Amino acid sequence: MLGSLNVDVVVRVQRHPAPGETLTGGDPETAFGGKGANQAVAAAVAGARVRMIGAVGDDAEGAAYRDRLAAFRIDVTRLRTVPGPTGRAFIAVADDGENTIIVSPGANAAVGDDDLAALDGIAAGDVLLLQLEVDLGVVAEAARRAGAAGARIVLNVAPFAELPADVLALADPVVANESEAALLRASGAAPRSLLVTRGEHGSEWGARSVPADRAARVVDTTGAGDTYCGALAAALAAGSDPDQAMRAAAVAGARSVEHEGAQPEPPVLGG
Repeated sequence: MLGSLNVDVVVRVQRHPAPGETLTGGDPETAFGGKGANQAVAAAVAGARVRMIGAVGDDAEGAAYRDRLAAFRIDVTRLRTVPGPTGRAFIAVADDGENTIIVSPGANAAVGDDDLAALDGIAAGDVLLLQLEVDLGVVAEAARRAGAAGARIVLNVAPFAELPADVLALADPVVANESEAALLRASGAAPRSLLVTRGEHGSEWGARSVPADRAARVVDTTGAGDTYCGALAAALAAGSDPDQAMRAAAVAGARSVEHEGAQPEPPVLGG
């Protein structure tokens, strides 16, 4: 797993301020996020052995995140600690449900080619799960190295950005929601293996179609797509065929909206 780690700071407001306006909000709530870490946790919960490649800051949040991932039995030996802050997302949520988000990459911006030494030893039977919240050149190089070693690459094109055609061709599959799939088409890209998630309408991977699983109750949809990707990668790594992997991912995605936040609580806090 190569990707981002963020600490989300959420403040609830009645409405979003106009330019230059100051409003009073509720107490800040802190949660763990970042697409890379969200997907790593989902894969670990699904039973996969996960190694996290990325960076956190040398602050209290970075240390807490390292301990949190370790509590999920995620290998954090290649999670680098760098000077400065851990990545953060500052989120204002209005009463009508609309939000505004400012992301400060922090340590995520320090992820570079040197971190890809963690891919040494990757081989056929392994799965490398990637997203696009770290440097795109590093993502592309990671895909090429893993592909050359015979590993399977699952590439979630979120947040959307254009990637070289050879990188998209390495992925089996490229995972995109409906908006991202439309942006892929508009860019002229045609991945050889494309899985499109459609929320409550299920998912499609080529000619395969799997319905969404039903949640007992919807509490928070944050991170549902990340959970889907992590569970999908875990199932593929375990040898499931595409239909089985999509069904497992659909179930995991449905369970993820039944709790608050993008990640569940770990079974044991601490290292």
